[in-house]
Amino acid sequence: MGRLARLPVFYALDGKRVVVTGGSPAAAWKVELLSAAGANVEVFTSDLSPELKELVACPPQGAVTVHMRACGADDLNGAAMAIGACEDDEAAARFARMARAAGVPVNVIDRPDFCDFAFGAIVNRSPLVVGISTDGAAPVFGQAVRARIEAMLPAGFSLWARAAQVWRASVKSSGLSFSGRRRFWQIFTGFAVANPNHQPDDSDLARLLSDVKGLGDEVDSGSVTLVGAGPGDPELLTLRAVRALQSADVILFDDLVSREVLDFARREAKKMLVGKSGHGPSCKQSEINTLMVGLARSGKRVVRLKGGDPMIFGRAGEEIEACRKAGIAVDVIPGITAAQGAAASLGVSLSHRLQARRIQYVTGHAQDGALPGDLDWGSIADPSATTAIYMPIRTFPLLTERALAHGLDPQTPVIAMSRATRPDQTVIAGTLADMAGRMAVEKPQGPVLVLIGRALDAYRTGAAKPHSVGSNRFTTVAETM
Repeated sequence: MGRLARLPVFYALDGKRVVVTGGSPAAAWKVELLSAAGANVEVFTSDLSPELKELVACPPQGAVTVHMRACGADDLNGAAMAIGACEDDEAAARFARMARAAGVPVNVIDRPDFCDFAFGAIVNRSPLVVGISTDGAAPVFGQAVRARIEAMLPAGFSLWARAAQVWRASVKSSGLSFSGRRRFWQIFTGFAVANPNHQPDDSDLARLLSDVKGLGDEVDSGSVTLVGAGPGDPELLTLRAVRALQSADVILFDDLVSREVLDFARREAKKMLVGKSGHGPSCKQSEINTLMVGLARSGKRVVRLKGGDPMIFGRAGEEIEACRKAGIAVDVIPGITAAQGAAASLGVSLSHRLQARRIQYVTGHAQDGALPGDLDWGSIADPSATTAIYMPIRTFPLLTERALAHGLDPQTPVIAMSRATRPDQTVIAGTLADMAGRMAVEKPQGPVLVLIGRALDAYRTGAAKPHSVGSNRFTTVAETM
């Protein structure tokens, strides 16, 4: 996990005493928030704002009591937290010292240097609550993020969150195993997301329990899901891929998978690097198969996370066969393959109807690492084809030599792309005649894809421009052809 500027926590305040000093509108907002969380709020001030007067008369939940005087040290004893609306740094420092001497965590409104904790922007679907913090750096930005999340979370989610609170005891006493209870909550979540404004009732609980019990022994069995991580940009993950990552017990991932993709995984999932980094040191495929099957046999929900699409040069066939031989349930979630991501970031149509009548995917090396001996050179030399060559670093010079020998025009546009769709993507543009030399000089790092074909001429002429996928910015190297 990366560094956290703040630890996000959700503090239970129901029935607890909280001290607030100051009677300004800013203090009133914090008092309203604290009362809504069930706290009994005691306000110390000599000047009560109209907003605070309204809260005293009609608090959202916990009682609000006002003391028309300054807060003293003894007033803080036994408080769960202390909130200060202070006029200057001197008053803020004094209040913070007093609270800390009493062992009470303190927040001074709009004065982060005196705060032990911060209030973030809140999305309220209680008991589903989302908190957003920018560590005080950009509150307006935090509010904008809150607005986006508000739009994404239907109001009806609060109904389902309350139902989960009520049903939890029934699910626990239902006789389901741990795996069965987990499956219940997965089915519950899927139904809630699909029907956010449905009012859940006891008939829904009975039906969901029946659905899980109807799975029989299958609910305690392990499984394997092959998931396509896409070419790198985590925003290109499919919704099914995200759901699989969030329900996994173990994730076996390749070096080609960007680490940002793993941020979507369930925090509790065990994440295991199993190599497959091209020509460098890596696990043998047989070792991966054995590990994957063994974990599934022990009841684990295993996600085999692969760069791009599992079914395109991802050895998915061998892993599916291993699972089926072992009697392990296996399914596949496709991903965006590198050629698609590269075309999108270049702004080039690989199947432009005036320049290409077909697209072909070709592996750059055989099992022994050499150029495959059975490539269809007539197809590769076809001027109306767009060819995407995967993993071509070592063999591209020989592939170029053979393609030229079979008649492919040496001026055919070629683009080599490294780390397609990632923030550090690089593009090397040239022709078939000079690309091997350009690649030798530039030495592209990471996953590399080479595209060959007349459709790429749009990039050379400027009819297409490289652009970001999501919020990424890319680097272009040697763009002149």
